[in-house]
Amino acid sequence: MADVSRASVEALSSRLDEVEGYLHIDDRRAEVARLERLSAQPDFWNDADVASSTMAQLTRAREDVAGIDRARAKLDDAVAALDLAEELGDEDLLAEAQQLTGELEHDLSELELASWFADDLDHGDAIVTVTPGQGGLEAQDWCAMLFRMYQAYCARRGWKVTVNDAPAGEAIGLDRAMFTVSGHNAYGMLRAEQGVHRLVRISPTDAKKRRQTTFAGVEVLPVLPDDVQVDINPDDLRIDVFHSHGHGGQGVNTTDSAVRITHLPTGIVVTCQNERSQLQNKAFAMNVLRSKLYEMELERRAAQMDELRGPKHDIAWGNQIRSYVLYPYQMVKDLRTGVERGNVDSVLSDGDLDEFVVAYHRWSVGGGGA
Repeated sequence: MADVSRASVEALSSRLDEVEGYLHIDDRRAEVARLERLSAQPDFWNDADVASSTMAQLTRAREDVAGIDRARAKLDDAVAALDLAEELGDEDLLAEAQQLTGELEHDLSELELASWFADDLDHGDAIVTVTPGQGGLEAQDWCAMLFRMYQAYCARRGWKVTVNDAPAGEAIGLDRAMFTVSGHNAYGMLRAEQGVHRLVRISPTDAKKRRQTTFAGVEVLPVLPDDVQVDINPDDLRIDVFHSHGHGGQGVNTTDSAVRITHLPTGIVVTCQNERSQLQNKAFAMNVLRSKLYEMELERRAAQMDELRGPKHDIAWGNQIRSYVLYPYQMVKDLRTGVERGNVDSVLSDGDLDEFVVAYHRWSVGGGGA
């Protein structure tokens, strides 16, 4: 942000007031008190499912309140440091105020995001699938690059990544990548990545060093809680098992542990091969199938644009949400929000995606782009 000033601190104070309004923070404090009283009842854990759901609500409400309290304390510290810096002409105190306001600006963006996540599923875990599109071997390499980018992004956010399926491509890259992301607001944040991603670069597989345009699709689904009912008729399933392979084609074991489930009425196919046993692979594949069928049911009932995944497009030219250009210049640009970054390595290698994710959610709720 710009150098700290009285005006910039006042602007942050006004923004914090707005965020408190978005989050209905007084209501959230009352909710924390109510849920704490409820959880202290002697018979609270008699119904484990209801108790777990209540504790999840309590955790989210506490996080909202604690986030606002931390932001308010940081604002007070920034104001005090700025007051003393101006009074004493102390550059160290001015630098401290600068640091605090920079941190506060980031914290407010996080709190704004939380206020936009209205669905309970937004606060939970996500299943991400990256699929190569047009471009052959290039697309498989691009799939692997995106997979590494998301691993880096999740590491930055402190989220856990569990790789569920990532078979090697024909010569380079990955044939696909499916992984589960566990962490606070993982689904809400990552659904900003749903769509087609376009790469422009000099092909490393082309002896003539020609420029290539490559595509990959990213699908993001919520991990459904156990209390969300999705009826699946066992007779509608075809379950195949086959020999599993790890990343890059290494053998994981000598048994047929990989599982492919086909839902015959819809044609949905889910594969998992990276868990330790056939039973674990089957359980994960069934969870993914539940999420996909849940999404289809939402589409049927709503008869409008899917709230969870957005419109479905071919993984090809004209449908991309973001372009990553490595040649003849370097730039990452989100075509929905207009946000762009010249430092491509910070995005692809370091997973620095927050600017794009925050801008998407601001845009999606009508707040405009960058």
